[in-house]
Amino acid sequence: MIRVEGVSKTFEQRGGAGYTALDDIAFEVGKGEFVSILGPSGCGKSTLLNLVAGLERADKGRVEVSGKKVNAPGPDRIVVFQDHALYPWLTVLENVAFGLKQKRIKKEERHERAMEQIRAVHLGKFADRYPHELSGGMKQRVAIARALVMDPEILLMDEPFAALDEQTRLLLHKELEQIWLNTGKTILFITHNIREAVTLSDRVLVMSTRPGRIKKEFRVQAARPREAGDSLLHHIESQIMNTLAAELAKVAKEEYGDDYNLEKSPLSHSAVSNLGDGI
Repeated sequence: MIRVEGVSKTFEQRGGAGYTALDDIAFEVGKGEFVSILGPSGCGKSTLLNLVAGLERADKGRVEVSGKKVNAPGPDRIVVFQDHALYPWLTVLENVAFGLKQKRIKKEERHERAMEQIRAVHLGKFADRYPHELSGGMKQRVAIARALVMDPEILLMDEPFAALDEQTRLLLHKELEQIWLNTGKTILFITHNIREAVTLSDRVLVMSTRPGRIKKEFRVQAARPREAGDSLLHHIESQIMNTLAAELAKVAKEEYGDDYNLEKSPLSHSAVSNLGDGI
């Protein structure tokens, strides 16, 4: 479904110096898989998602979706960003139906299809509300419904729950997992939250500090729906944290320079909830 082969990406900086965000990235995502990518802040996670979305182009390598090279955005791939980006002057129903309206689908049909997805994210009672009348979690559910109504093959999700409180985030984990189980969509999910990645994913790809590379892959073969107390999930979380400890130290050293002195094993288990915060 998604194939990334030998991809590198460099950005120009002031003074003409190049900044290499990604270096020789290679991985595949099968049809119907839920794969998360996580790593330290600034490792190129979002850049990688943008390449798959067709919002940016690689300097080297190739990105393919369903055997075709990605050169631009397409209806087979919809991005859900951290910012819900709802139109404030439209109701929930109108926001979700907006893309269908652009495709010139008749009003009755687009409203029917939009309401189906609104109910799928448990917002049926709020279809006539405006974004300012919704909580942060509700707005993000509207954004997910807006993506699903277009019936893409692939959902590309760029830290969609990062700005939400912990309780709302846990609720949306359950809802997203159920949507994925019901629809069979392929999901590529970007996050800095280890617990989130392990709870949701079939596989977790861990990236190194910049230039970003795939450092290690973890398979999460736990039963679904996932339960927070599953000992296998906690074991994988610990493995990922151990893998990332050196990478986090590199980021901190680069940020603080000689003022930084990393003690051995400074990261508590609680650090898994928000990888990269404060760095």
